Amino acid sequence: MKIIVPMAGRGSRLRPHSLTVPKPLIPVAGQPIVHRLVKDIAKVLKQPIDEVAFVLGDPAWFGDDVVKSLEALAKGLGAKASIYRQDKPLGTGHAIMCAKPSLSGPAVIAYADTLIRAEFDLDTEADSVIWTKQVENPEAYGVVKLNNNNEIVELVEKPETFVSDQAVIGIYYFKDVAVLKNKLQEVLDENVMNGGEYQINDGIKRMMADGKVFKIGTVDEWMDCGNKEITVLTNGKMLNFLQSDGEEQLVASSVKLENSNIIEPCFVGENVVLKNTTVGPHVSIGNGTVIENSTVKNSLIQTNTSIKNANLDNAMIGNNVKYNGNFTSISIGDYSVLE
Repeated sequence: MKIIVPMAGRGSRLRPHSLTVPKPLIPVAGQPIVHRLVKDIAKVLKQPIDEVAFVLGDPAWFGDDVVKSLEALAKGLGAKASIYRQDKPLGTGHAIMCAKPSLSGPAVIAYADTLIRAEFDLDTEADSVIWTKQVENPEAYGVVKLNNNNEIVELVEKPETFVSDQAVIGIYYFKDVAVLKNKLQEVLDENVMNGGEYQINDGIKRMMADGKVFKIGTVDEWMDCGNKEITVLTNGKMLNFLQSDGEEQLVASSVKLENSNIIEPCFVGENVVLKNTTVGPHVSIGNGTVIENSTVKNSLIQTNTSIKNANLDNAMIGNNVKYNGNFTSISIGDYSVLE
């Protein structure tokens, strides 16, 4: 089994945090988004992963540190890492085709901007499984249309009338991903574009027209990391799941507490110092950060940051920040100084 991860986008909706770190590499609950996504997909698959192929953008943006991080992620799953580049933002279908040498055999394609929690048996005999989440407002999403056999017969974008409540979340299984590759090659050769881009849906629709069987795999939780507000919310949800799982150490043994306390669930990284401070619930703090005379809840704070005299709630603060003030709901990018 392979996992193909297109992740070349810059994540403009998450700025300023994605100005210096690619969005899929921004930590949520202590691990980069793409790391958590790939590991959770591997758990659902319940079978060996042979290869993880990553489609990155410009090397000036997705540099050697990013590549090393992704290689370590694949190695941790017992898989080899393949690195490809998408030089131009020409859509989801184009991104997949950038990994053309890896497009053979059974594979999952997953776009690295969401997190999931799922527990279902993947139907590996179907030609494809499109992963979905039941939603209350399907008119706001791309959804699947099902026949009486619970097979997908159509993809409908933001339907004005009810089609189904199963929203497409951007994760797909293909029994032989080479079939999708061939259809996407037709899309590229014929220059079929939607919104000025080559889309994965156009390849999928051609597979459906050929009679390929598509089924759904419904996830329990689908958590977006599109902007600051929803990323902070996702961080809190993920911390709840991790606390319930009990599989990860969320508070490092090297954390130093001076007249401070931590209200779980929280992630607190290595060599964090808390002085006269209450942290939690639903707070993630990266390695080497120092927080003094503060109260912090429902927030994401990255590495090597200094915070003083703060009362933070629904805040997202980047790496190497210095912050001293009394604002509450804030969003501060890397290397900022507010004193």
